[in-house]
Amino acid sequence: MTAPAETKRTSYTKMLLPVLLVAVLLVGFFVGLPLLLNNSTPLRVVESGSMCVPYGRFCDDFLSVTHEFNATLHKGDIIIIQGVDPKTISTDYPNSDIIVYQRPDLPLNATPVVHRVVDVYQEDGVLYFQTKGDGNDTPYPATPSSAEYDSNHIWHTGKGVPEDRVLGKVVMRIPYFGWITLFLQKNPWGLPLIIGVVLLLLALEFVLPELKKRKPQTQQNDQKAADTLSDFTV
Repeated sequence: MTAPAETKRTSYTKMLLPVLLVAVLLVGFFVGLPLLLNNSTPLRVVESGSMCVPYGRFCDDFLSVTHEFNATLHKGDIIIIQGVDPKTISTDYPNSDIIVYQRPDLPLNATPVVHRVVDVYQEDGVLYFQTKGDGNDTPYPATPSSAEYDSNHIWHTGKGVPEDRVLGKVVMRIPYFGWITLFLQKNPWGLPLIIGVVLLLLALEFVLPELKKRKPQTQQNDQKAADTLSDFTV
């Protein structure tokens, strides 16, 4: 006959195993993905609608996710970024790569830009990439003028993004889910709310069924105790 203490330990183990499994999978994902993609930050969220085509009313809000993808990006997308040799970046516009880069005029800890390569040139052995948001000015896939390049439109030097400022290229787009991150950035109470909901779901999934199992057993034990007491008092 199994001891009550052993039964409790078995129940707790069954409850903890799914939680530990999820934790291990998450840790493995966030540790393994940077190694696989050769990028210390392989996941980012698109924070503006500059890649949405045509840029307009729905490119900076949640409704933009209903817009046809058409090889471009929307605000709220999660993008997966692969670190690459700059020499392998496709510059064949309009089929060129979308790259993630640090602006040459800002510190390295500034928010990166996610725009498409429209041209490339070499200077003193260094590659420089001219980029542009697909939805900015002349919409993608029409060929933009040099005045529309980020180097003339954003930092106004005419000089493109040097290869050492390129963090990688976009290899996959996951719509919708980035809005969770954007929501948390704007609402500091959002994270505690999500944690509370997750804990509640875990309790409903694992703890509540276990408590329901124990209730009949407790009632049965109480009945046995009452019967035993009755035997002694007769």
